Amino acid sequence: MHDGTKGGAGPGGPMVRIRGLRKSFGSHLVLDDVDLDVGAGEVVVIAGPSGSGKSTLCRCINRLEVPDAGEITVGGHPVPHEGRELARMRAEVGMVFQQFNLFAHRTVLENVVLGPVRVLGHRPERARVRATHLLERVGVGAQAAKYPAQLSGGQQQRVAIARSLAMNPKVMLFDEPTSALDPEMINEVLDVMKSLAHDGMTMVVVTHEMGFARSAADRVVFMDAGRLVEQAPPAQFFSAPRSRRAQDFLSKILSHS
Repeated sequence: MHDGTKGGAGPGGPMVRIRGLRKSFGSHLVLDDVDLDVGAGEVVVIAGPSGSGKSTLCRCINRLEVPDAGEITVGGHPVPHEGRELARMRAEVGMVFQQFNLFAHRTVLENVVLGPVRVLGHRPERARVRATHLLERVGVGAQAAKYPAQLSGGQQQRVAIARSLAMNPKVMLFDEPTSALDPEMINEVLDVMKSLAHDGMTMVVVTHEMGFARSAADRVVFMDAGRLVEQAPPAQFFSAPRSRRAQDFLSKILSHS
């Protein structure tokens, strides 16, 4: 667990900087003027009720959703709108979804090798060595020759994490990474995420797993109705949330956990 001393902006500025972010779907305002900084090496958990804009915020960072207004920079550079520059930036921002999005017709090892070879131009032999190491790191090295359908959901999600890590990302985004998993598989994925946090990976994590937020986050950001309502280190957020909305949310979610 981190000591919580890393602020939103380090000496070189924040790794992710969001200003005035707005997004609507039709007449429904999903993000309402959101500002957020994420420091290099910081782990930020975004919490809040369903429909509060958490996933949309996460998806705007790598432009899977196109904001209506606002500015996002990653590593000090504005997120490009389209084309080759956007593809290059996406290679630096790993994304792990609820669904694993693995290529069903390729082996586990091939799934991890593909991006570094095709996008980063790495030699296949080099990419395979690194992919093998990453699969070992996330605990699925023995599954390298299998196809995704032969793996459990927890194993597939760990392969998806290894695939993102293979691109040497500056930031990892996790959008409800355990919500599609059976309960007994959740901890094996959260343990990998905790180890990444411990190693200093910059992470933005949308999750309902408050145990992970307590043990691995540097900061919890609470959203409601498209707005960033409050943010605090986990110990402070869980023991003394300032807003009535966060108090209500925690009383519901913690009574069931």
